[in-house]
Amino acid sequence: MASKLPKTALSLKQFLMRQEVLKLYREIFRTIRLVPDETTQIELKEWARADFRNNMHHKDETAIKAMLYYGKKSLKDLQSSLALSKS
Repeated sequence: MASKLPKTALSLKQFLMRQEVLKLYREIFRTIRLVPDETTQIELKEWARADFRNNMHHKDETAIKAMLYYGKKSLKDLQSSLALSKS
């Protein structure tokens, strides 16, 4: 019996990784909203969009995990910078 799933269906691992990437994307944009300078906000949004768009073609799990690690580290750096600037 043939599978009813489309050929482009994601595996469970791919689906979970995609969810993690989307979560990071949303978290980055939520954090950018906290930046007080509007010009800096715009620049950060453009940087984030471009970074995600430039890397969306990757299919290799290891490469995606490495980029997720880098993205989470960058987010943490941004959050700590914002926390320091409010102090």
